[in-house]
Amino acid sequence: MTVEIVLLALVALFVGLRLYSVLGRRTGHEQQPILRPAESPASAESAAAAPELAPERPEASGLVYEEPAAPGLRAIVGADAAFDVGRFLEGAQSAYRMILEAFWKGDREELRHLVAGHVLAAFEQAIGEREAEGHRLENRLVAIERTVIEDARLSGRNAEIDVRFDADIAAVTRDKEGIVIAGTLSDAIPTHDVWTFRRDLRSGDPNWQLVETDEAA
Repeated sequence: MTVEIVLLALVALFVGLRLYSVLGRRTGHEQQPILRPAESPASAESAAAAPELAPERPEASGLVYEEPAAPGLRAIVGADAAFDVGRFLEGAQSAYRMILEAFWKGDREELRHLVAGHVLAAFEQAIGEREAEGHRLENRLVAIERTVIEDARLSGRNAEIDVRFDADIAAVTRDKEGIVIAGTLSDAIPTHDVWTFRRDLRSGDPNWQLVETDEAA
């Protein structure tokens, strides 16, 4: 496998997320959460039939959910009154940057707090292979163009949320001599990924862990 293919595979497999205690939780001073769906031309007609989920943040922030996620989000809010959709997505954006930077630096200790299962194993394997070849990444998250919840589920007390990230990444790989062997910082790569986060609502730990990654359609 060439270095270029490995680099692109790593960019496609952005893994990790840690939502700190303030993420997905309300302090008790905010209004009730309401979140408008990403596409809802008939929302005015249906508003009287069902309550909306939505943050007090403006729609311009881009923090929205797709219609299929609405039932799952309502179930999660019903099971955990402290959960706030807007805060969850704001935290996801911040953590997205944090986890990518941790991976690029090869910070295994930090990553072990952020992801779980086979996703963490794949992440650590990629870092090990990179170190064995004496390569280092000088990547940069140029912009997060869009963050949206695509789906949500509640099974028992286990909540899962699928979040899509559309972002631009400038990726560079250098060898042990510091020579660029792949990528460029002057040309960002558009990336489209879906991460699945899981949390046991019975747990006192407010953190969500990444349990699955996939390339967005």
